[in-house]
Amino acid sequence: MSSMRAAVFDGSGRVRVAHSPRPVPGRGQVRVRLHGCGICASNLPVWSGRPWFQYPMPPGSPGHEGWGEIDAVGDDIDAWRQGDRVALLSGKAYAEYDIADAGAIVHLAAAAAGRPLPGEPLACAMNIWRRSDIRAGQTVAVVGVGFIGALLIQLARHAGAKVIALSRRPFALEVARRCGADEAIATDDMHAAIGAVEELSAGGCPRVVEAAGEQATLDIASAISAEGGRLVIAGYHQDGPRQVDMQQWNWRGLDVVNAHERDPAVALRGLQEAMQAVDDGRIDPFPLLTHAYALDRIGEAFEVLSQRPDGFLKATVSP
Repeated sequence: MSSMRAAVFDGSGRVRVAHSPRPVPGRGQVRVRLHGCGICASNLPVWSGRPWFQYPMPPGSPGHEGWGEIDAVGDDIDAWRQGDRVALLSGKAYAEYDIADAGAIVHLAAAAAGRPLPGEPLACAMNIWRRSDIRAGQTVAVVGVGFIGALLIQLARHAGAKVIALSRRPFALEVARRCGADEAIATDDMHAAIGAVEELSAGGCPRVVEAAGEQATLDIASAISAEGGRLVIAGYHQDGPRQVDMQQWNWRGLDVVNAHERDPAVALRGLQEAMQAVDDGRIDPFPLLTHAYALDRIGEAFEVLSQRPDGFLKATVSP
């Protein structure tokens, strides 16, 4: 009973499930018996074996989208009890158990009873939303409709904005429509897509969120931003340097916002806001969780994530 199963990444697409010691919470910490963990695209470089990582990775790492039930508490813990259902901000959640600081967990949304709910990406969406400053009546473009992009479409539509979604995947465009997008535009022909948005927005969008993390989507997002608008970089650009048309950015007087947060307090605030947004109906993440795997099949989950077949949006793994 003192051990647990956890995924161990060995690089080059190799991941295995091994037994490791069950973690013990220290002062101000809790241990969570995990119900599951979301699979994040930012983990693809770890899985594929980029040379700047050290292998094997620690058991459970880099899982950071966990949720579950507190099963042990450390000293100096007053606000949390065994049995509390929580989303946690941690780093080794591809496992049966993980440790989190008491200040890095929140109660799961009531709407999540018996349902999977990786909280950390929802927190990211809420923090991106706050930085975007989207208002009722604005025309908003979301370039890239993955899990985060779909959540942002829901938030923008609920706030009363007109939403234009852009993606190269027909399935993602259909997801965008179901999430409330007024228009869904394919990006196979980049110049045609830019022209369509310019016509729909009468010259450009005052708010554009780039949510795919690719050079092509950054180019499109820049091109459809209106003069004096805000360009929000939400995509995770992880595969090398990017080029930007600085002349275009200067001429249009754009506010360019890097919406990635690193402050733990901001991440926690986003997680708290996300659980409230789920309960009050501003976001509905459950239909966006398209694939579920047992922990023993985590390698298969990453294979699917790397290929993104038709019908794929977001995967979770469960012990």
